[in-house]
Amino acid sequence: MPDGEVMNNERLEYLGDAVLDAIISDFLFNSFPDKDEGFLSKLRSRIVKRTQLNQLAEKMGIHKLLVSNTEHGNGVKNVYGDALEALVGAVYLDRGFQRARKFVLERVLNKYIDLEALISQEADFKSRVIEWAQKEKKDISIETQEIYQEDAKVPVFFSRVRLGEQVLGEGTGSSKKEAEQNAAEIAYYQYLVFH
Repeated sequence: MPDGEVMNNERLEYLGDAVLDAIISDFLFNSFPDKDEGFLSKLRSRIVKRTQLNQLAEKMGIHKLLVSNTEHGNGVKNVYGDALEALVGAVYLDRGFQRARKFVLERVLNKYIDLEALISQEADFKSRVIEWAQKEKKDISIETQEIYQEDAKVPVFFSRVRLGEQVLGEGTGSSKKEAEQNAAEIAYYQYLVFH
């Protein structure tokens, strides 16, 4: 902060997350004028998802600057992405939106993200999880239920990926397929990639 006041890192993460979403949304909207909302949303989510932010923070060397009491492991990796979001929030507070935009586009997106690779990235995580389970002879189940909310005109779907009794991932979506893919993606990155 300009006056040297200490700021809660979680507040900076919250702000940085919103600023990052706005910058990436604006960039994709202008970069892909012929693409629909579904394409833009999926591509944005691939750029700002937790695993991607963690990897970006490592590539940028942010992990070398952190002091944490957390044990080494998956939890620590999430701290990297949180720190990147906090950094974006701090740049925004200190220098404004245009400087934050320039920082994200020049120092992060253009330098470390291969958009073409993200666009062509195979995103059928449900199939990946099922294939892994078959190969490893594990019992994976995907449970999905429809949830009706009071004020909502359409239902929301909630999915959970289980390995026996252990929950590997949960996700929601406007369709059963979307909810299952979201849950499977979390299971894939949070559990299968690291085990």
